[in-house]
Amino acid sequence: MAIIRASNLTYTYPFAEKPAFKNVNLEIERGEFVLLTGPSGCGKTTLCRCFNGLIPHFYGGTLEGEIIVAGLKPSEHAIYEMAQHVGFVFQNPENQLFALTVEKDVAFGLENLGLPRDEIRRRVDWALKVTGIYDLKDRAPFELSGGQQQRVAIASVLAMQPEIIVLDEPTSFLDPLSAKSILEVIHRLNRELNITVILVEHRLDLAARYASRVIVMDEGQIILDEEPRKAFLEEKTKMVGVGIPKVVRLYLLLREDGINLSRVPLSPDEAAESIVEVLESDRG
Repeated sequence: MAIIRASNLTYTYPFAEKPAFKNVNLEIERGEFVLLTGPSGCGKTTLCRCFNGLIPHFYGGTLEGEIIVAGLKPSEHAIYEMAQHVGFVFQNPENQLFALTVEKDVAFGLENLGLPRDEIRRRVDWALKVTGIYDLKDRAPFELSGGQQQRVAIASVLAMQPEIIVLDEPTSFLDPLSAKSILEVIHRLNRELNITVILVEHRLDLAARYASRVIVMDEGQIILDEEPRKAFLEEKTKMVGVGIPKVVRLYLLLREDGINLSRVPLSPDEAAESIVEVLESDRG
């Protein structure tokens, strides 16, 4: 059974003249790593705000159709209830961090749930270790680098032990090395803990290799829903201005020159392996 299911979902912000997205039909299975992309203003972030109840409880407006997340209807459950099932990591980690130490920031949500002290201690230590920041637990969040702050934000969400984690362009403020490190942490959590990941991202060069599925939105509608190796070859993807990964462009250029790789690469490593295969085959 799908962990997220939306049927004919349409949302309009207060005082807006037209919907932010309309007639969205979507099913996401438990344990999937979904890459959600599309041009700015296409409705990606707004759709994700429906998953944890920020829409309609916080933003108001009009939500039509049906959405069920982890067996719950977000419109009928408070945001704090949804937060136990859906973790949300915002684009700018500073929007989520406010405590005097990293440890207190990670513990904040658990304290609000009224969990026993021993359970809070266990979950905080686990979340800090799994994100690789245990040694920063006594530091002030504002003293940290952007990549470290993003890890604290992710640890704060993971401590709640959600079934789903939604990340809204978490690499926007990071250099490529920090971005790659963050995405590897997310991928590991998806693979090892079976957490369902929905990643809103423009930096497809970094994110493509981790996704099991790519969803492309444009003008408030889902125009493509496909596995990555097919999605990046679709004309629709190029038409809406989604920057396909450079390794996919290389694949297409080689194909034009009559060099056919065994598969569409999603990372430089895969591209290198496929090119070596072609060279060895030619030698043979």
